[in-house]
Amino acid sequence: MACYIALLKYTNQGAKDVKKSTKRAHQFDKLAAKSGVKVVGQYWTMGRYDGALILSAPSEDKILHLLAELASLGNVRTETMQAFVDKEFDAIVGKS
Repeated sequence: MACYIALLKYTNQGAKDVKKSTKRAHQFDKLAAKSGVKVVGQYWTMGRYDGALILSAPSEDKILHLLAELASLGNVRTETMQAFVDKEFDAIVGKS
């Protein structure tokens, strides 16, 4: 399973309608499910980023397509990174 963490920042449009943020998040959950992506966690944060998503899916293409759809809605911009559990990381770095 591919796992990604996406850090979110509101656009001007998203900040203007910040009170609708949780409603938009629930709509995103439904869009993710239809896309074959599991929303593992969805968080609002304070500081440099306004939120974070943890997503998993059978392929990274599904996640990246979903994040492109999210960006096209115009409420947030994302900074996305692939995430690995310990066994996956060990395989990458060649630990035996």
